[in-house]
Amino acid sequence: MVIQILLYLIAAAAIIASAIDLIPVWKSWFGRIHIGRYDDRRAWSRALTARGLAWLSRIPAVKVTDNTRLIALDMLRGNYTKSAIQHWQEAALLLGLGEYLRHNDDPAAREGIRRFLDSKLDGSGRWKEQPKHVDTAILAYAILSLDFIGSDRVEPAMHAVWELIREHLGDDGTVSYRQSVKGYRYVDTVGFICPFLVAYGLKYGRPECVDLAVKQITEYEQHGMLQAHHIPVHAYNVENRVPLGLYGWGRGLGWFAIGLIDAWSQLPPDHRHKPVLERSVERYAEAIMRFQQPDGSWRWTVTRGECRPDSSSAATLAWFLLGASAIGRISAECRLSAEAAIRYLMGVTRRSGAVDFSQGDTKDIGVYSTLFDVLPFTQGYAIRAVNRYLNTFHEKGEPR
Repeated sequence: MVIQILLYLIAAAAIIASAIDLIPVWKSWFGRIHIGRYDDRRAWSRALTARGLAWLSRIPAVKVTDNTRLIALDMLRGNYTKSAIQHWQEAALLLGLGEYLRHNDDPAAREGIRRFLDSKLDGSGRWKEQPKHVDTAILAYAILSLDFIGSDRVEPAMHAVWELIREHLGDDGTVSYRQSVKGYRYVDTVGFICPFLVAYGLKYGRPECVDLAVKQITEYEQHGMLQAHHIPVHAYNVENRVPLGLYGWGRGLGWFAIGLIDAWSQLPPDHRHKPVLERSVERYAEAIMRFQQPDGSWRWTVTRGECRPDSSSAATLAWFLLGASAIGRISAECRLSAEAAIRYLMGVTRRSGAVDFSQGDTKDIGVYSTLFDVLPFTQGYAIRAVNRYLNTFHEKGEPR
């Protein structure tokens, strides 16, 4: 009798585990029915924004592992998702919705954002959960960028992020990705911290923060780029400048792009760092456009046309190119490239309004995900890019 009960329990556990494994597969399969049916940018923008706002109140989990079998065990062990991954997902959604609200009067969206902020900050403007990693800086930047939230409301939280960044400063005067890897500089960190440093430095009168952002960017340009093609490697060793990981990792191009364009865009025209970063924007725009595919995408390894397209690369690079189009010498090419990227993103959007086929979370330097699915980070940058596009150009493509 006892053996029978044990067998029943084992069988039940196996059925439950199998069902948990199949849920993501079923969700993706059903979600992709009638994918890519949007053909109007404004209708697409509305669908993207509605989905992004819904996700802001409950961010979908982003898997740490690529494992698709017995994922219940990953959940029990705490290996299914991590909070640091969620920070850049939340940040992108907030940046996208903030861009949307610059051009649209939507009280419901503002209220949704306020509820989100209440979940992160206490009544005195401090983090409810003290941040431990520099990933938080991109979320802090997204909060600081909201036009309808006063900077005094969030000032203590912003100061805390600056102190956290300072704790990650290395002997070379640039910021490490983690305390455990102080000897490496990751391209991700450019995207995480540089927009925040410029926004924080300008807002609170801390020019040293702006200087640090520019140094982080220019040092990466000097030591982390494939010189003949000007595309970043995943990371480099500070001591001997040896490149680490892959040159041309798609989302790596996106991390450098969003760090550079938001840093440059925020600087006043007469700022001493403006010309330096503008030259960087021009050089980088010309580089990434060379690797864009005919369908408007960038592959997850941009140097190989045989690789799968990555929607997170397309969304971040579309945002970059729209910003770069403000530079007269490259304006037309950047605009056309951004439009092609937007068309690609429309073609991989589910009927629910969720952008599909983003590469999963990277495991380590040189260890990249083989899963491609929805990603809130991509959603946020798609919202950000299409709202910038629609409010810069007419539907026929002519400048306002």
